[in-house]
Amino acid sequence: MNRSSMVLSAALGLGLAAVMTAGPAVAVDHSSSQASTAASRSAYIGSAAEQADNKAFFDAVMKSAKAKQAANPQLSVVTVTYDPSSAPSFAQEIANSAQIWNSSVRNVQLRAGSNADFRYYEGNDSRGSYASTDGHGRGYVFLDYQQNEQYDSTRVTAHETGHVLGLPDHYSGPCSELMSGGGPGPSCTNPYPNSTERSRVNQLWANGLKAGAIDKGLTKIVR
Repeated sequence: MNRSSMVLSAALGLGLAAVMTAGPAVAVDHSSSQASTAASRSAYIGSAAEQADNKAFFDAVMKSAKAKQAANPQLSVVTVTYDPSSAPSFAQEIANSAQIWNSSVRNVQLRAGSNADFRYYEGNDSRGSYASTDGHGRGYVFLDYQQNEQYDSTRVTAHETGHVLGLPDHYSGPCSELMSGGGPGPSCTNPYPNSTERSRVNQLWANGLKAGAIDKGLTKIVR
């Protein structure tokens, strides 16, 4: 059974909305009458507000990672833990996204588990997919049904997860650049970060592992 037959409305997008709460601001009930619209699909284009929220989400995850690193100073790699249980329709895409990132970078690894640094949610939202944080080391990625039908779902999920790891949007980039998101159009299905994106993530999380340098990592997101 495909996802569109499992939910009343199905389609997806990769824009980040300015929502600073502990959970999705919209209902994620599959029976919700709030379906995604053209506005949610165009949210893949990005905005200055989205850039600010992307950084805020990364800051929150890095803060949580810092606390875990302090408790386990012998660790050579930071583990960022995620909870996919509230996005069951996207379980495979989330797992694929984690595997893609884990095979692409060396200084941070994604693992599903308890005491999560962030969570995935799913549902219908006119703003499309986005990431958000409560500012206290916890946040979430929301995956919108309709945008995930229009765009490649693994690319969408890997793109949003890229924000968790510190990467900003760059919608004017080519399909080979993961953080170009929907800029290249729905025909782009590449879910892998390019060499520059991989290097940026490794640099950010390497800083996080060095004593006294983790706070600097919070402000070193480069375009």
